[in-house]
This record gives sequence, structure tokens and C-alpha cells, in this order.
Amino acid sequence: MSTFLIFFSVLFTTFIPHSLSYPPLVVPLPEHSSDAYETTPPPLGWWTLLHRSIGISAMHMQLLYDDHVVIFDRTDFGPSNLTLPPDKCHRLDCTAHSVLYNVVSNTFRPLTILTDTWCSSGSVDPTGRLVQTGGYALGERVVRTFTPCNAGPTTTCDWDELRTTLAARRWYASNHILPDGSVMIVGGRGSPNYEFYPTRIPRKFPLKFLTETYDGRNRENNLYPFLHLLPNNHLFVFANNRSIELDYVTGKIIREFPIMPSGDKRNYPSTGSSALLPITVESSLEILICGGAHPTAFDLAQIYGVHVAASTTCGRMVITDPNPRWKMEEMPMPRVMPDMVILPTGDILIINGAGNGTAGWENADNPVLNPVLYRVKVPDPGRRFLVLNPTEIPRMYHSSAVLLSNGRVLVGGSNPHRTYNFSRVVKYPTELSLEGFNPPYMDPRYGPFRPSILTVETEGKVVNYGQMVGINFVVGEYKGEELGLAVNLILPPFTTHSNGMNQRLIVVKKERVDRLSEDAYKVTVRMPENVNVAVSGWYMLFVVHAGVPSHGVWIQLKRSNMV
Repeated sequence: MSTFLIFFSVLFTTFIPHSLSYPPLVVPLPEHSSDAYETTPPPLGWWTLLHRSIGISAMHMQLLYDDHVVIFDRTDFGPSNLTLPPDKCHRLDCTAHSVLYNVVSNTFRPLTILTDTWCSSGSVDPTGRLVQTGGYALGERVVRTFTPCNAGPTTTCDWDELRTTLAARRWYASNHILPDGSVMIVGGRGSPNYEFYPTRIPRKFPLKFLTETYDGRNRENNLYPFLHLLPNNHLFVFANNRSIELDYVTGKIIREFPIMPSGDKRNYPSTGSSALLPITVESSLEILICGGAHPTAFDLAQIYGVHVAASTTCGRMVITDPNPRWKMEEMPMPRVMPDMVILPTGDILIINGAGNGTAGWENADNPVLNPVLYRVKVPDPGRRFLVLNPTEIPRMYHSSAVLLSNGRVLVGGSNPHRTYNFSRVVKYPTELSLEGFNPPYMDPRYGPFRPSILTVETEGKVVNYGQMVGINFVVGEYKGEELGLAVNLILPPFTTHSNGMNQRLIVVKKERVDRLSEDAYKVTVRMPENVNVAVSGWYMLFVVHAGVPSHGVWIQLKRSNMV
């Protein structure tokens, strides 16, 4: 063991216990805040167990516009706890490795995947179809699609594995949907390049940045890079602790941003998470990256069984600033493998993960059971974090979380083992359960402030860029003039390995509010005009009144000349 590793091993194991517990903290909310639900003590959310077992571990999740969630893990975990119908058996395995979860009925059914989806990626195209790419072994160059069931019988729709092959191996790659409706696939183990789907001829384009951010075999720290589309149709790419603005058409790096000023790394296996802050027409574009691990974390866990403390920091930066600088903030506790979920209010939920170690088999300890609410608009960085009520279920490696249209966050997964392992001998058995976390805004005390959308004045569910749209809603106690009213669009992400691919919230421009009756109102908004800010596709539309969101309504944003 090198002197360097010994030093850090002693340092972290001496001052940071391998197992800590974090009781809920009641952090007083700022007096000046206008949100209706900011009381003292504040509500801290609550958990609901939806299913003790769905038969598989929720490694990957994608919410679709019919309020179904596609959930899957990998085909080489061994037999799952969910049996396929007899006519769906393949090879020697008659168990499922994917399910379709119905949010409304809280039911699920098995789906069939033939090739290995381990550590794969995905995006939803403008029609609402999931385009899912890569994986492991025979699945590493495969493109799969899943079309929402309302396009056909709900009992028969299933995965479609295409004959199209990718130009490169895409294992631990990241995807982003582009303004033209195509998908950009970036990186993956042994693939410092990117490509596009669909394309007439599979072709990969070199990205030297991924070579420069590579820390070595099995501790790359640049896998599952964070991707975010910029208003100028360039791509923000973050890997390890560095980031660039990429013109993906020419392959030219337009600029390199400052290195995040911390010794921690942020991408797999030193897994952190990223999210864009709410996007408005007038404002700049900001990114928040939280969690991660020390560069030695993987080696110390793998070789010596030492689980060092995870990162305690978040970095926040205005990407569109001509002279951008990272502003570092301290989380209430260390966290590696967190999921960051943008809520309808624009705040960010940091959930899942561990307090010690890194991603990978048996590489982490001290599950962080408490979600944390990051309140974007609170001016004092020291008061932005609110620790929420804990779950009883550890959610570490291979867990995921997604926002649902009802405002709840769906949470599942956790399998830090090479195969399914339900033995009591292991400290953290494979987790097949599914939970719902109810954020503070769902507290019943805010019922009078919660808006309920009656109609969205469009043809069907389609809205065009720049279109004026009226949204009719009712609310028990209207406080919009005093406490604010907003209309927000959320593009649901493909979530795996702490990476919410394509996730973004757009604040729609509000034109006017009209009172229709004692408790009915109409807010007229102008839909986004820049396809680089809001790509074509299916969004959840929320009316947020006094800090309390409505149930989301699905709309399809598209150009008027699109089919």
C-alpha cells in the first residue's frame, strides 16, 4: 500500500466512522420566503411502501406520458423473482428483468428484454417512445425501443430490439435528446467518443475530453458523463471534475469551464449527480452538481475494504456567464450515488446513496436514509438544505428515483452485488421493493392552496412553440397575488446510476391571470419559443400556487409543421 493511500486510509477511518446515522434535522425556513408551506417546524415529507417486491431491482427507470414507468435491471443477474409468461421464455431464463409499472393503479407486469441492459442509457424521442441504448456483452451495441401502451393493447406492448447497431460499445454511456429529435450518445467504458441515433450509417466522433478525464481502469471517474443542452444548441459535458461546452455538430470544444474546486471526483465510480436549475426565458442557465467520492475511494474499497467518507459538497455555476465560477456549498451529510430529482416547485430533491465508499460491488457502506431538499431560491447557501424524513430501506448502488405526475417521487432498486443476493449473510441484500416519497408540498395542511387543473386550452394535448395557452384551474384559497403563481414544464428523465438524463424544468412565461368565479382562475401563458431550451416532446405541466403544485397534466410540445 502506497504512503499516499495509507495516509488517506488513516485520515478517513480515524475521523469518519464507517457507519453513521443521520437523524432528521429540523432546519428553520427563512422568514422572508413566500411559500405557503414554510412553517416552523416545516413538514419533512413521508414515505409509502408501494410494493414489497416487483420481482426485479430498479436499476433503470423512465416515466412515459401514459403514466407508466418502464423499469429494468440486467439480464445476467441470474433468475429474478418474477416469472415471464410461457410464450416469452428465452434461452434458459423464464424470468423477467423488466417491468411496466402503472402509476394510477399501482400494478405492474413483466416485460421481455433479450440482450443485456446492464449500465445502459436512454432518452424519450418527441413522439414519446423510449429509445434505449447499449449495455453489456451482447447488449453493448444494441438499440431497443419501447412505445407507450396507449398506442396499442396495454397487455401486449413490450420491448422491441432493433437490428440497428451502434458504432461503438456503449457501457456506462450517457444520452441526450437533441432539438432535431435525434439522440446523442456520449462515452462509455473504452469509448472516448460520441454518436447519434437514428443515422443512416453508424459513425463515432472522437471526444478527446473523455481521454483527458480518464483516471485509469475501473476508477475512470468519467463514465456516465453529465450532459445538458444549452440555449445555443451546444452541449455542456461534465466528467470527473471538469466540464466543457461542445459544439457537437463540428466536434469543436468552444470553451472549458473552471475545474470544480474540490479534491472529490463526481462521475462513475465516484458517483455524484447533476441537475439544471429551473430555466426561464430571462435568466441565465445554472447547474448544480452534488456528491461524489475521493479519488482513492475505489482502490481503498476494492483492495482493502476501507470505505472512506463520501463528498459533502455541491458545486453551483452559471454556465451561460461569460466568466463562470463554481460556488461550493456544504450538504448536511456526505453522499455518494445520490439521485437529484427536480420537483414541480423548482426545488431539487437529493435522495438515495451512501455516506461512505463509492459505486461498484460491495464498495459502499452507511446508507443515507434521509432525503435532502435543496431550496434553489433561498439566498443564504447555509440555509438551502432541509433534511427530510428517512426511509427504512437502504438505496445504494443500482437504485433510482423519478418524479411522477402526481407529485410523488418513485424510488426503487439497490443491488451492490454481482448477482441477486437475498441472503441475510450480506449486509445489504438485493432490494426489490418500490416506494413512494411524498415531498413536503404534499402535506394535507396545504390542501386549500393546492390548485387543480380543469383544462388546458389546446387541440388534444398538443401545444406549439410560442403558442398562447390558457390553463383553467380551481383552488380553495387563492394567494397568487401575495405568494406567487407559476406554470412549470418538466421533461421526465431516464434515470440510472444517479444520472437523470434529459431532465429539465422550464418556467413558462406568464402573461395574465383572470378570475372566472369564486374559486376558478385562468392563467394564460406563452409556450417556450426556443427549441434548444425546450426540446420537442412530452412534458408534465404543473401549476404551482403559493409553493404548492397541482397534479401534473401531460402535453406534447412540438413544432406546428411536425407530424
